[in-house]
Amino acid sequence: MEEAVPEARGASTGSPADRTVSRMVTVWDLPLRLWHWLLAGFVVLAWFTPNVYDGLHRFAGYTVIGLLAFRLVWGFFGSRYARFRMVGVRLRAAPRYLLNLRRGMTGRYIGLNPAGTLMLVALLLTLAVSAISGAMAVTVTFFGIWWVEDTHTYSSDVVIVLVVLHVAGVVLMGILQRENLVRAMITGRKRIRSHS
Repeated sequence: MEEAVPEARGASTGSPADRTVSRMVTVWDLPLRLWHWLLAGFVVLAWFTPNVYDGLHRFAGYTVIGLLAFRLVWGFFGSRYARFRMVGVRLRAAPRYLLNLRRGMTGRYIGLNPAGTLMLVALLLTLAVSAISGAMAVTVTFFGIWWVEDTHTYSSDVVIVLVVLHVAGVVLMGILQRENLVRAMITGRKRIRSHS
């Protein structure tokens, strides 16, 4: 189960029951990590190239569609923490988690916490709308259709807002939990603390 991992607060009192042991565990597999960083790179590339480097912009957009398709497949067939099996549970827990976060209560999750899961779903859906509407906008059937162009423009703006919130959330959680989450998404390993 990918449930919250209890973490001791403060220094150890010295008794065996109060000691906290930490160990590194592999959480995110290599395909998922490569997907994450490739997606980030191509989203940024797509954001800075419309109407200036249209060929590059389209390439980035089609690549994002391919990466989204991969993530959908990997969500069912990937390693334990890449799968979508806990998404529903985490989404239901997200409102309470966000309320608790305001009080400084972060919990410890091996994979994504409920806020991270909410961000994952929001980003995947918005990226899908942005990329698909962008692909539609360059077809003969939908070229110049206002609602397709507006959908692509507004959803792309929302993607950037979500990316900024995602980065801010990673920084905030890194500070609150004293953990380098960027390094964890590079190495795939996270530190887990448990009572000895």
